[in-house]
Amino acid sequence: MSVSQAANLAEKVMGHTGAATTEQNVTNPARDRAKYADPSGEQMKALCWMGKGDVRVVDTPKPRVIEDRDVILKVTGSTVCGSDLHLLHGSVIQLQKGDILGHEFCGKVDSMGPGVTGLKKGDRVVASFQIACGECMYCKRKLSSQCERTNSNSTENMMYGGQTAGMFGYSHFTGGFAGGQAEYVRVPYGDVNLLKLPDNVPDEKGLYLSDVLATSWNCVVDTGVKQDDVVAIWGAGPIGQMCAEMSFMNGASRVILIDGGPASWRLDFCKSKMPKLETLNYTTLPRGRTVTAELKDMVHGGPDVALECVAGEYAKGWAHYFELMLGFETDTSEIINEMITSVKSFGRCGITGVYVGYTNHFNVGALMERGIRLIGNGQAPVHLYWEKLLEMIQNGQIDPLQMVSHRVLMEELDIIYSKFEKKEDNMQKVFVQTKFSDPPAPGTPQVTTYKS
Repeated sequence: MSVSQAANLAEKVMGHTGAATTEQNVTNPARDRAKYADPSGEQMKALCWMGKGDVRVVDTPKPRVIEDRDVILKVTGSTVCGSDLHLLHGSVIQLQKGDILGHEFCGKVDSMGPGVTGLKKGDRVVASFQIACGECMYCKRKLSSQCERTNSNSTENMMYGGQTAGMFGYSHFTGGFAGGQAEYVRVPYGDVNLLKLPDNVPDEKGLYLSDVLATSWNCVVDTGVKQDDVVAIWGAGPIGQMCAEMSFMNGASRVILIDGGPASWRLDFCKSKMPKLETLNYTTLPRGRTVTAELKDMVHGGPDVALECVAGEYAKGWAHYFELMLGFETDTSEIINEMITSVKSFGRCGITGVYVGYTNHFNVGALMERGIRLIGNGQAPVHLYWEKLLEMIQNGQIDPLQMVSHRVLMEELDIIYSKFEKKEDNMQKVFVQTKFSDPPAPGTPQVTTYKS
């Protein structure tokens, strides 16, 4: 029995907490066609998790409105996130065969329940990756990622001492909601979790308000990047790239981006967008030379701030490799330890990459003795930032297109997952078009196809 299967069984035995005010475990309308599928019988294409390392584009029923504040979207754009790879690898527990993936998407309102206000059919909108009720203690403060009423998962509550909000396409651990890597998607509390896109912001820009822009901004401001700080960032993917840009925007004097191995090309990609960026390729360091030692040479005492934009599932050394494989830990502490030993005393370290559970060999001594501030940035509260970030797109302060390398087809998403995982084709961030997408906006990539 896999860890995910065991966790699903444990959740079934314990039962949900009952905290949610919206239907749980609706990860595919096909699970109960009479209850969840559109009565028209219309089919849609969707990317489904079929097992560890196995995702497939399948035909499945279009979702229906099942609650008064539901909105059904025609998806006009989605993307693939580094955190989707944690699902592919089975690092996030409680996935079930047939779950529809995808937590970043935009679209047009197709239909909605009678309780939805402020929206009409045909409105262009972007969804937040988290599902918020708009009324609980956290939602009233726009801390939408911690909504108390959209996730009843007992396992998460037991592990974390509380629950996150429900999340689209991110396993039953976060409520069990079908994701947006599909042609249609159901959005609970649609009048809360959808933001209208103005005519001067095309989907190719507005889409990324769903997650990557808010997550990057949250990482930078929550960790407290300020004027003249030197910032080191682990991971040169889209989040790391945007964190670099946003660190400069918040006054950083220097930003050092760290990556290596098959992803080394991303350092050059990011530097081509930000010439003042400094880079560190850990795979080219001399044998025995550490990232910490290199950073101490680059910056007297080390950087002021370290930002983790990778995740806990990727082991660098053999000890953590085997401990992860054997289930003795869920996450490696290697990057966090590097950050702690690299920054100046009383420096700040922010964790935005996904960490699921427990780790070994954590350098708590260095944390305490040198006064390092270790900050879990949490799942970014999209609602706190997305209106401000939309304005920054409109006035040109932020250009999401600098990270978008490819436009791809919904029908080929299984291939895209493989290429994204292997860091092939210089694939940094994709825009996934569906049959409902508008033609590419000026200045955006044209479609790349992979099936002959």
